[in-house]
Amino acid sequence: MQLKIQYYALMREQAGRSEETLETSASTPAGLYEELVARYGFTLSRDQLKVAVNSEFSDWSRKLNMGDAVVFIPPVAGG
Repeated sequence: MQLKIQYYALMREQAGRSEETLETSASTPAGLYEELVARYGFTLSRDQLKVAVNSEFSDWSRKLNMGDAVVFIPPVAGG
């Protein structure tokens, strides 16, 4: 299925892009993140991230659907 993925902060740097549409067989955000770790070598663990699906914070085990927009939110320093 196709999903729209957005990356911020360290994840954007490691992926070399801020967003992409991705074909995946992952059925949950947890599975999707594992695919992305293998693809881009993300160094943040799932425990360090929050995940949002379709602009709402979500559980890592939520079932993904075709066309969902997924954002992995890393810790960021603010001022």
